[in-house]
Formats: sequence, C-alpha cells, structure tokens
Amino acid sequence: MTKPRKQLVSFEATPYYHCISRCVRRAFLCGHDKQSDTSYEHRCAWLEDELVKQAQVFAIDIAAYAIMSNHYHVVLHINAKQAKDWSNEEVIDRWHMLYH
Repeated sequence: MTKPRKQLVSFEATPYYHCISRCVRRAFLCGHDKQSDTSYEHRCAWLEDELVKQAQVFAIDIAAYAIMSNHYHVVLHINAKQAKDWSNEEVIDRWHMLYH
C-alpha cells in the first residue's frame, strides 16, 4: 500500500535516504548483455551525468552511488536549509533548468 511522502521522508529522523531503481524482465541498464550481445556501457556515463545534474538543480547532495548492470543505488542527503532559503522564483528557475 502506498504512503504519503510526508510519512516516508522525515527530516527529524534523518536527512539521508537510500534509493534504489531496477530494471524488469532481465533488461540491462549498463554493461554487456551476453544473451543479445549488446553493449549498454554508454548508459552508465549518462546516468552519472543525470545524477549530478539533478543534484545541482534540487537541494540534494549525492553521498554515494553504485550503478550495476540491472539496477542502481544512490544515497542522498536532503539539504533542507538550502531549500528553505530559496524563493518561489528560485524554485521555478531550477525546474526550468530541467524542463525547458
């Protein structure tokens, strides 16, 4: 059952969160798929670039990450003080950095 975000993220408990995303149906995220003889190595650099870009736009710091062949882990630190200092215009400008 899903939970509201306010129940999942608690700054009082911790500002650090371990997030995981994985592929389904034996799909490859990165690496070399021996079954289809296809290389997905280029996706690793793309994913690293996206993580860095998102961290610069939002009030998060990347504490650690690991990219595997079919999933990745990222440990994020939410910088609540930085986010609270942003004006509404700053938030809009940051969203526009991602979505033109």
